[in-house]
Amino acid sequence: MKKIARIVRNAKSHWVGDGFPVRNIFSYTRFGAELSPFLLLDYAGPADFDPSNQPRGVGEHPHRGFETVTMVYAGEIEHRDSSGGGGLIGPGDVQWMTAAAGLVHEEMHGREFTKRGGTLTMVQLWVNLPAKDKIAPPAYQNITSAQIPRVALPEDAGSVRVIAGSYGDVRGPAHTFTPVNVWDVDLKAGRHAEFRVPTGHTTALVVLRGCVRLGTGETASEAELAVFERVGDAIAVEAVDDTKLVLLDGKPIDEPIAGHGPFVMNSDSEIQQAIEDFKAGRMGHLQ
Repeated sequence: MKKIARIVRNAKSHWVGDGFPVRNIFSYTRFGAELSPFLLLDYAGPADFDPSNQPRGVGEHPHRGFETVTMVYAGEIEHRDSSGGGGLIGPGDVQWMTAAAGLVHEEMHGREFTKRGGTLTMVQLWVNLPAKDKIAPPAYQNITSAQIPRVALPEDAGSVRVIAGSYGDVRGPAHTFTPVNVWDVDLKAGRHAEFRVPTGHTTALVVLRGCVRLGTGETASEAELAVFERVGDAIAVEAVDDTKLVLLDGKPIDEPIAGHGPFVMNSDSEIQQAIEDFKAGRMGHLQ
């Protein structure tokens, strides 16, 4: 059984553009090596927006060297990028964007959601790429809710949606460059669950709603992160309330991390090159 390494509390909040009030659960500037291959996770909402004729969101901006994973729980997000990827994602949908060699994109509230207003709840996760894949061609995976398998947990404890990796014999639809599990978990109040994960992997739980009690008796609540030691092949949790979690598990990438805002590479010289390439338009433009 994996032991708790730390619980990260007091997530800092800020706005991304004018459409995403987020709490930063973790970032590569604080936990880059410890949480490898995961670089960052922002939890947006729940936030209520009034009807508007003016689109909200974050406009054209670049990325290089990693992947962004956006999971929507309420509301709608429209995405488009310079590689030709894009689409509308709503509740239960996921977009998995591989920035890799570099692109520019924008993320806005969906047009109909903007007009009618409502509640927005979403998560954006950044997943690192190994050095050999950081200059791979950009790609985009639009994963609908219907494509994501849901597995019932034993003893009616809840369910797991397998976005990436495998839960038992059930595989998720997302293509990944390194071994990664991303599971969307619902646990019922008072129920226990045990999750098998590979020893040696980074494993963490992000609590989006509710509260869980961990093996040491400590608890983690909304917008808090439980990080486990890498030794051991399982974690156990008990739901204090009806709880929604994101379980992250992945093989660490044992390489240097050099980051600057939207670029994550392996050296400062590669970061400088990314900045120059973006300024020169070599990451493309939105049409």
